[in-house]
Amino acid sequence: MFSREKDQTQQMKKKETTQEYLTQTNANGGFWCLSTHSFVISGQSVATILGRLYYDNGGNSKWLATVVQLVGFPVLLPYYLFSIKSHTTTHRDDGKAASHRNRVLVYLALGVLVGGDCYLYSIGLLYLPVSTFSLICASQLAFNAFFSYFLNSQKLTPIILNSLLLLTISSTLLAFNNEEENFKKVTKGQYVTSFICTIGASAGYGLSLSLQQLAFSKVLKRKTFSEVMDMIIYVSLVASCVSVVGLFASGEWETLSSEMDSYKLGKVSYVMNLVWTAITWQVFNIGSTWLIFELSSLFSNAIGVLGLPVVPVLAVIIFHDKMNGLKVISMILAIWGFMSYVYQHYLDDKNLKKSLGIPTTGSSDSSEAEGSSGQKIQSSAS
Repeated sequence: MFSREKDQTQQMKKKETTQEYLTQTNANGGFWCLSTHSFVISGQSVATILGRLYYDNGGNSKWLATVVQLVGFPVLLPYYLFSIKSHTTTHRDDGKAASHRNRVLVYLALGVLVGGDCYLYSIGLLYLPVSTFSLICASQLAFNAFFSYFLNSQKLTPIILNSLLLLTISSTLLAFNNEEENFKKVTKGQYVTSFICTIGASAGYGLSLSLQQLAFSKVLKRKTFSEVMDMIIYVSLVASCVSVVGLFASGEWETLSSEMDSYKLGKVSYVMNLVWTAITWQVFNIGSTWLIFELSSLFSNAIGVLGLPVVPVLAVIIFHDKMNGLKVISMILAIWGFMSYVYQHYLDDKNLKKSLGIPTTGSSDSSEAEGSSGQKIQSSAS
């Protein structure tokens, strides 16, 4: 009897917390929604273009390209200290703070995974045209949904399955794209290596997001602003250490001086490229982290995929990449897959508001979304 009353009390508390969250989201929506979406899309797009620019003009250090993806996290500290003052109320805080031991283990495990994942991305971008690279990276949404099914109890509705299938086909088509001969004398072996590494990096990124969500719900048991910021800062710190160790262990650091001297655009451009690459990746992290905090890791990943058409178009303009028929088909399928996911998110959000008694525009229900709405309510309140 007491157990049942306790469960009912907890459910009421979660419902009130979720309803408060939706009210706050609607109140703050406009400006921050636009800002965070633009941070994710523009940060990722510009950082990818700068990474390609580094390689095209004489840069050849894969580990240095990895370091600059991670080492810029200190620029988040002023944002952290300034923003935490406006987050004195900690919504979605339903558990006690995790022990220091468990917290350290989480940061170490995720940091090593993220460090290795960024290295795979660096290899992928080295030998692939940036348009092909960005299209393959769209598969990270499919991997994220796949891992979320096993780790986060994400329901795979028919719409989500359709999204996974389209994204998988989109990436698979690029395996048959014969462009290695026309791209800066890249051999077939190098092209295949980069292709596999990019697929592996996309899988690793999807896994890391699912593990973050699992850590919040099972280990840290809190999802406050400070917890999310601690997660990204400490994970980035560990990942940065991993990449710096890799840079020195590989011996690539010995060639950096000559690499800067021979950089086609000059020493100043070399340094500025690395600095702005680091900063733009952190702009992406700010937007991505905020979306994880306010919505979910899967939605944050989906917004990143929304920037899919931006990079190939910029690549055609800046690097004169060839946009052949296979790439166009791949892009269309990837956008279709992304829109399928967005539609499912819309249905889940609609069912969530309905369960909380919040009026929505249009009262028609979708049975396809029922399977995932329960998980959505639970994750939003946890």
